[in-house]
Amino acid sequence: MRIYLSRPHMSGHEQAAVAEAFASNFVAPLGPQLDAFEAAVAAYLGGGLHCVGLSSGSAALHLALRIAGVGQGDEVWISSMTFAGGIFPVNYLGARPRFFDLDPASWTMDTNLLADELAKADRDNRLPKVIVPTDLYGQSVDLDAFEGLAAKYGVRLIVDSAESLGASYRDGRKAGTGGDAAILSFNGNKIITTSGGGMLVTRHKDWADQARFLSTQARDPAPHYEHSTFGYNYRLSNICAAIGLGQMKVLDARVARRRAIFERYRAALAHTGIGFMPEPQGLSSTRWLTTITVDPEIVGAGREDLRLMLLEHQIESRPLWKPMQMQPLYAGAPYHGRGVDQRLFEIGLCLPSGSDMTEHQQDEVIDRILRFLGRRGSIRTLG
Repeated sequence: MRIYLSRPHMSGHEQAAVAEAFASNFVAPLGPQLDAFEAAVAAYLGGGLHCVGLSSGSAALHLALRIAGVGQGDEVWISSMTFAGGIFPVNYLGARPRFFDLDPASWTMDTNLLADELAKADRDNRLPKVIVPTDLYGQSVDLDAFEGLAAKYGVRLIVDSAESLGASYRDGRKAGTGGDAAILSFNGNKIITTSGGGMLVTRHKDWADQARFLSTQARDPAPHYEHSTFGYNYRLSNICAAIGLGQMKVLDARVARRRAIFERYRAALAHTGIGFMPEPQGLSSTRWLTTITVDPEIVGAGREDLRLMLLEHQIESRPLWKPMQMQPLYAGAPYHGRGVDQRLFEIGLCLPSGSDMTEHQQDEVIDRILRFLGRRGSIRTLG
């Protein structure tokens, strides 16, 4: 590709932190850079949080679910539109997912649907073990509503904030601070990266202690290797954490750049009939990826038409996440909704949005789209 969807974007601060890690010989999991990275994220998010650096966002979710007591046959109620890594840990524990549709006003899990089903489940004595809403494409879920419902019914809440570090909820509250725990991802295409990695964020010190214990092979305190339960090799490398330290210095700038990219797309393309992911009042998304809707009835072309045209010019774009209940793995799984997610999958497209994208590159993407739609008469019809 000449223009990528979302590439890693280094700040220039990473090499010095990595060099310090090498100089200290802490090149394996654990070390001063990991401690400092966890502290930097906790300070950024604010409010007495405990952060545990891990090998991936999926590892963080796996640990959070296990610590929440999820086991064989339990139900986990989860966003239908999410990355597969945000649902597979439910399978790891032998639990069963129940999927919930999106609110068209936010593209995050519909809290009204959730409230209705919780009321029914409470009457039938079949409440879920955990609720897992997703901060889709960098936009925070309605934290007040989810936390209120979780408290009302005594259900654990784990927020998948893998795509939203740097976003804010209302009154300045940061995304990634919700529920019993939140999950962050530092994969290569995220807002900031550690090359690969994730983090569990929680207000519960005992949850953080358990996560550290389980993520380092669950070794009991003894001079030999003693194990009273099984654990995992899930801790974040000290070297990778050093990269994260350098990235944290530019987090807000990276978010600002992605939001500016989104606004340029919207200003240039809105008149064509292309739609854009909404942002509820009071919220500030990271706009991790600029996500658009390409409705053939309005635009005169389909999402795949546009994607394939861009691909011909070596410009990477991607459909929105395919809803989980549409995946072969989850065929027949319980689903509550009106098909908002399915419709968004059919017409939704993610445009190149990396913070290292130049204005010249973005202008080319915009120009290709305008010329493509112009040839089809869409712009003249809607202009």
